[in-house]
Amino acid sequence: MRRLSATSPAVPLLALGQTVFWDETVKAGVALAAERTGLPYFAGVHDTDYFAKLPGAERGAQGYRAFPHNDHSTKGLWSAAGEFSALFGSETVVRREALQAAGVKLERIALSRPGILDEATEAWGWRGIVSLSEDPPIAGEVPLGDVFTELRSTFDWALESSLASFASDRRRAAGARADGLRDLVNQTRDRLPHGTLGDFYEALIEPMYARTASGPVPLQTTRTSRLLRFNRSTCRLPRFQTLDLFLRPETAEAARAAYDEAIAGSEMYALERFGTCAIPFDLIVPGRGRGTLRVGPNGVVVMARKPLFVTLEEPVRSVEDLAAAVEGKFGPGCTVVGKAVTLIGMLAREFAFVFHEGASGYVWRSRGLHQRLRALDPSLDFNPILRVRYETWDALGACKTWFSLPEPFRRPFGADDVYAPTFAARWREVVEDQAGFLTRLGALRRPIELIRFLAEYSGGGWASLAREYEALHDGLERLRETIDGFRAERRGVYDKIRALRGQRVAAEAAKGAHFRDRVFEREPTEEDLVERTRLTGEVEAIVHRLGEQLHRLHESWRRQREFVTREEVRAMHERRRIIELEAELKRLRLARQGLIVHHGLKSSNRRPSGWWFPLLCPEGKWFHETMRTATAYLEPLQ
Repeated sequence: MRRLSATSPAVPLLALGQTVFWDETVKAGVALAAERTGLPYFAGVHDTDYFAKLPGAERGAQGYRAFPHNDHSTKGLWSAAGEFSALFGSETVVRREALQAAGVKLERIALSRPGILDEATEAWGWRGIVSLSEDPPIAGEVPLGDVFTELRSTFDWALESSLASFASDRRRAAGARADGLRDLVNQTRDRLPHGTLGDFYEALIEPMYARTASGPVPLQTTRTSRLLRFNRSTCRLPRFQTLDLFLRPETAEAARAAYDEAIAGSEMYALERFGTCAIPFDLIVPGRGRGTLRVGPNGVVVMARKPLFVTLEEPVRSVEDLAAAVEGKFGPGCTVVGKAVTLIGMLAREFAFVFHEGASGYVWRSRGLHQRLRALDPSLDFNPILRVRYETWDALGACKTWFSLPEPFRRPFGADDVYAPTFAARWREVVEDQAGFLTRLGALRRPIELIRFLAEYSGGGWASLAREYEALHDGLERLRETIDGFRAERRGVYDKIRALRGQRVAAEAAKGAHFRDRVFEREPTEEDLVERTRLTGEVEAIVHRLGEQLHRLHESWRRQREFVTREEVRAMHERRRIIELEAELKRLRLARQGLIVHHGLKSSNRRPSGWWFPLLCPEGKWFHETMRTATAYLEPLQ
């Protein structure tokens, strides 16, 4: 922080989040450090994206609903303005590929349990609210009354799920603290009877920061829609200087090329995909939507869901021209928002972003864009990002409490109840142990190997199931000897059939040759007729013997079918199949637990939900230890 204040004197820090219910308020520690080093701190609501929607939503559906995230029915789910994680939870989807790498035969399981893929791949301890509409509104414009009931009930789910992780003797006191968080949410709603979701989240920033830090936190609140308000009076702010490069005739073409080069190889669209004259900025017109800006010589098009148009008397050659045209048509309340790669640079001209480690993974592309744009305008300077790395679970040792571990964590930790300092001391070792455990599961290829492993690893009923399976296996192997006898018998029959078919061809050839030589268009002798009768008899005898062998073949198959379809044999096969399925289901559960612990705990360690801290440790020891052990670094943006 001192280095940042030395290299960028008095630069304000900016933390933007789409919700106050996830990790944003943990940045309270950064705000406190900013006060000590004399840097202003702004905490804002990133309210300019569309509210998330569920892929494949039903046509005509309305309202808002919370969903889990899995790798099946909600695979494409994305939610940011309404996501909640219970204590220890995270949006860590259990990927099907990861389960298959652990040896899980998902297709086989799904045949018997078709609905299990949702459950098996669901991110543990996470819910996200989405719009059910095909055309969801911009998040900051969502009427609070439309979404509040679902938001509050999802927060209730997260609180109750978290309370279930407290030891029984600690649960009542924690429940009272959860009620305090509920009261804060309800009271804030009551003060905003006609407010929007953006109003609600901004009103909650300061008290939620204070709850997280167990004390007041100096900060100023804002929103993206306010920071990027675009009109005649704001357009000359440094934050719109990059926009100006895409409008000025002498730099516009090179700026567009710089953008396309910066996103090359990503899933982001090149500018031509948005239409002619497109630039990498969106315009938000209050109440009418958001869309890519296309600035042509005769007009401006806003590619909202229903396109908006501005007719120009003169071509746009600068931000001043664009601001005049936009304000003249839509008024002074519009907002210009850079697309993902350009947004960071807009605000980094005047602020230093505060990001948690792992957030905004495309920053390197923004850096590449900035370097290209600086070649067009050397006066462009971008403040660095302040990245913060937490050791959340290591710091948990400062909180002397007991947990009743959630089900996915019990086997990996080897305990149902654990003391917080013990969890803090062991969690990294447990996480790494699960990587080895998953590799071991993946190496068990044959069912008998898996079942023997489960007998050794889990004991109990699996030991008896292993004995039963091996007895079934041995019994079916003995039955296989009888089946092998049928097969050997048929191999002999097939050999005879092939030989007889060869003899039949030879006999019919001899009969035909004799007919042509001695009978056809001739006066056959008595001897010739006798010979023809003999040759005919030979063919018929071979055909008869061939029919006998074909009958033997069919009889062999019939006797084998009768043998293998006997009730006791079918029962043995079915029982073996059931045991194998039970073993695969157990492997699925073990693999799922291992993946939740291995990936999920690392994720929540980096980005914990801020309200976990006051719920678990109201005196602030966990939060302050997390801040004491946090590290930060400056990530350049140019």
